[in-house]
Amino acid sequence: MSLRNFIMELEQDKGELLVIRKELSAKYEVAAVIKKFDSGPALYFQKIKQKQGFLVANICSTREKICKALKTTVDKLHEKIINATRSPKKPKLIEFPFSTPIGNSSDINILPILTHYEKDPGPYITAGIVFARDPVTGFQNASIHRMLVIDKNHLAIRIVPRHLHKIVMNYWREKRDVPVAIAIGVHPAVLIASSSPVPYGVNELYVANTLLDGTLKTTICPNTELEVPVGAEIILEGKILYGKEVDEGPFVDLTGTYDIVRKQPVIKIEKIYLNKDDFIYQAILPAGSEHKLLMGLPREAKIWDVVKSIVPDVRGVYLTLGGCGWLHAVVSIRKQSDGDAKNVILAAFAGHPSLKHVIVVDDDVNPYDMEEVEWAIATRFNASQDLIIIPNVRGSSLDPSADQVTLLTTKMGIDATRPFNKPKEKFEKAKIPVEEKIIDNLTEEEN
Repeated sequence: MSLRNFIMELEQDKGELLVIRKELSAKYEVAAVIKKFDSGPALYFQKIKQKQGFLVANICSTREKICKALKTTVDKLHEKIINATRSPKKPKLIEFPFSTPIGNSSDINILPILTHYEKDPGPYITAGIVFARDPVTGFQNASIHRMLVIDKNHLAIRIVPRHLHKIVMNYWREKRDVPVAIAIGVHPAVLIASSSPVPYGVNELYVANTLLDGTLKTTICPNTELEVPVGAEIILEGKILYGKEVDEGPFVDLTGTYDIVRKQPVIKIEKIYLNKDDFIYQAILPAGSEHKLLMGLPREAKIWDVVKSIVPDVRGVYLTLGGCGWLHAVVSIRKQSDGDAKNVILAAFAGHPSLKHVIVVDDDVNPYDMEEVEWAIATRFNASQDLIIIPNVRGSSLDPSADQVTLLTTKMGIDATRPFNKPKEKFEKAKIPVEEKIIDNLTEEEN
C-alpha cells in the first residue's frame, strides 16, 4: 500500500484529484494553490521550477479521503484508529527496493521542498516521517516533524519533548550522533499512525499495518538499519548531530500564527533514495486542513476512547477547524443522567491535555455541523449552571494566549445538553413529515 496507489484510487473518483499542469515555483506559488483548494481535492503538481519529481498535497485534507484510504466510514473512523493502536501487527519485511539519484547525490535541493509563507526562514519539509531507534531498549519510533533546509545536506528539526526527544537524549548522554531515516511520500495510514499518541515502545509502522489490514510492507535501510515503509517515494538517511543546534523558525503552526524561534537539533543528510525516477514529493501546508486533520484526528480518537468509559453512546468527537484542529472539541453523546456531560468535559481534557475549550451536545446534534452546535448552545446551555471553568492549568504551546513560559491557561467546558428536569418536548427540533425523496425528485421546472 503506497501513496502512489492511493493517488490512483482518488483519480478514479470524480472531483477527488486535481492535476495542476502549469509550472509553478516551490517558493510561495505552490503553497498559494494548496491554500486555495484547502479542504478540497487532492492536488497533483506536474512541474515545479528547477526541481525534480512531481508534488502532491491535500491527500488527507478531508475525513472522506482519510476514510477512503483506511477503508472505513466516518462513524467508524475513531474506533478503527483505537483498535489499531491496541493491536499493532508486524508488517512483512522485504529486500531494500530503492534506487539513488543520478550521481549518487545527497543534495536535498533536488527535491521540490516548499517555502510556504512570507516570513518563513526557508523551505520546510512538512510531511517527513522521522524514524529512530532507542539505543537502550531497541524500540523504533516514527513521528512527523517539520524540518528547515539549512543547506544542501543539513536540516534543522523541531523536536518537542516526546518520544523522539527521549531517544535523542539517550544518544546525546553518550555523546553520540542519532541515526535517522526520513520517509516522504507515504500512504495516509502511515501518516495517521505516525501522528497517533501511542505508548512509548509501540512501533507506529505496526499500527499502520493494522490500519491497512496487514497489507503494509517494510524494508531495512542499508546504513542506519532502520525499518521504513516500502511504498515511500523518498527515503533520506542521516544522523542528528550530537550537541549541534541552530535557530529554527519562525514557522506557521496549527493556529495560523508564527511559532517562536528556538534552538533545535541539526540533521546531516548522508544518502537519498528514490522509489522511482519520477518520484512524488509530498507536502502538507502548515495550518491547512490537512495539517489540522493529521494532528487532530488521532487525538479525537483518544478523546472518543476515554469518553466511552464515561458514557457508552458517543455519536462523534470533532476537533474543529476553527479551533485549529487542536484547541476546541465538540463531543456528541447520549447522556444517561444529568452530570454526565460535565464528566465528559473532564474526560476530554484528560484525553487531550492540549484542549482549551470543550462543548458537549446531545446525540441529536451533529458535532461536525457548527451551526447545529451553536443552536444547542443557544437553546440548551445556561451559563450559571452549565459552564465549567478550570483556571491555572497547563495548556498548549500552540496557544498564543497562554503564558508562553509556564504554558498555564484557563480551560472552559460548555454543557449544551438538554436538562432532564424539563420536558423533552421543549428541546426537540421541529420536523416536516415529508419523505426526502419527494423533495429530491423535484424537477427544475417544478421548483
